[in-house]
This record gives sequence, C-alpha cells and structure tokens, in this order.
Amino acid sequence: MKRIAIVDDEYDIVNILETFLHRSDKFDVSTFVDPVNALQHIKANEFDLVLLDIMMPQMDGIDVLREIKKSNPNIKVIMMTAYSTQDKVIECKKIGAENYVTKPFISLRDVENKILDLLEL
Repeated sequence: MKRIAIVDDEYDIVNILETFLHRSDKFDVSTFVDPVNALQHIKANEFDLVLLDIMMPQMDGIDVLREIKKSNPNIKVIMMTAYSTQDKVIECKKIGAENYVTKPFISLRDVENKILDLLEL
C-alpha cells in the first residue's frame, strides 16, 4: 500500500480527495490543512507521494516543496493550484515536482491516473 499525504488549506479539497482515494485498497491517505504541520509529518514519516497545494496562507506550497525535496528527494510530488501560471509550474518542476493538477478538478480519475503513473501502479 502506497502512502499519500494531501496538503491543502481547503477542507473540501482534502475531504474530496481523501474520500476518492480511500475507495481503492492501493493507498493509505493522510490529510493536512496546515502546511507547517504537514511538513513535520512528511519529514518524520515515509510517504510515497504528496499532493500539495501551491497557495496556502501559513506557508507557500513552493516553500513546502523545497523542504520536502531537501529532506527526501525521492518523494513524488504533484502540485495543485487554482491559480496556475506558467512561471509557477516551471518553478515547481525545477524544484522537483513531478506533475501538477488544476483546481477545480475536471476529473478525480485524472488525478488518480497521475498518481498511479508516478507510483507505477
């Protein structure tokens, strides 16, 4: 079972993704609405993948991404954003994000497929 962390300050996004991914027996999902708390847990535990929002009030998702990749460069990261700009996407890819999805999600299956591809499931 692959361990996934979902980090987004919007409770609805976290709940939708958690509910959708829990229906599969492939994922053990942990959710966080506070990026500082999430970062502590991600550094202290082994996760295979992180779904990470870019825009959060307590700590920018790009800064969280930098810290994740510093502590464990092997963790796969998919960035989530409602405010996608090409500059942000390029910056995230340079730091080490493997992919990104835009919110609102067109299809949760598309999100799942990106996760499955990255985790080679």
